[in-house]
Amino acid sequence: MVHSMFDITGKKAIVTGGTRGLGFGMAEGLLEAGCEVCIVGSSEKSIAKAQAKFQDRGFACHGVYGDLSVREEVYRVFREALAKLGGDLDILVVAHGIQRRHSAEEFPLSDWDDVINVNLNSVFILDQEAAKVMLPKGYGKIINIASMVSWFGGQTVPAYSAAKGGVTQMTKEMSNDWIKRGINVNAIAPGYMATDMNAALTQEANPERYQQITDRIPAGRWGTGDDMKGACLFLASHASDYLGGAIIPVDGGYLVK
Repeated sequence: MVHSMFDITGKKAIVTGGTRGLGFGMAEGLLEAGCEVCIVGSSEKSIAKAQAKFQDRGFACHGVYGDLSVREEVYRVFREALAKLGGDLDILVVAHGIQRRHSAEEFPLSDWDDVINVNLNSVFILDQEAAKVMLPKGYGKIINIASMVSWFGGQTVPAYSAAKGGVTQMTKEMSNDWIKRGINVNAIAPGYMATDMNAALTQEANPERYQQITDRIPAGRWGTGDDMKGACLFLASHASDYLGGAIIPVDGGYLVK
């Protein structure tokens, strides 16, 4: 039956960046669908705050915190999250990320390294480690987070654009390697979202730019974490079993205008 295609009750999921914004929304969607979830955040405080919000909504989840800009920490975080799920994993959602804004000619190399480490290198490590768990059982769903700048360049975000372009191509390559062995690797590309990462573009911070962006969005508004739930649940379920290397825009129609 069609309903069973979308049933992910009891599946085990890790959601990085799950303490706020888009990651929080997707973690909540997986909890609502009956998954056992471990969220990953940058601090013990952020984990506790997110867990309290979930508890207020009737859900409980595991949590692990760490610095995903440090390679050794990425491996540790994954091991600990996996252990909290009993050593098994069905769904990985890689939703953490950082942003740095400077014109390209002034972009500090230190900021470049930070963004590439967090937004690309750690994604590769987490996807790779997840696949090592999923491949032996022949099943798994890996959901990366791309961006609108996976298609166009953006402005004042050269490192972010490079990282998200890399995530897009990496998603396609990993799909080619693993789809025959039961692992679906796909990505969601959010449009302009009302999150902390876009604080510099809010109506209060930059009203002219905010209005330019809003006028370009056919849906007439910026997205939220709730808008990510549908695509996430689709990619996490058997409904996406024949989908590989897809980059799904969740952008209110921004790309097609």
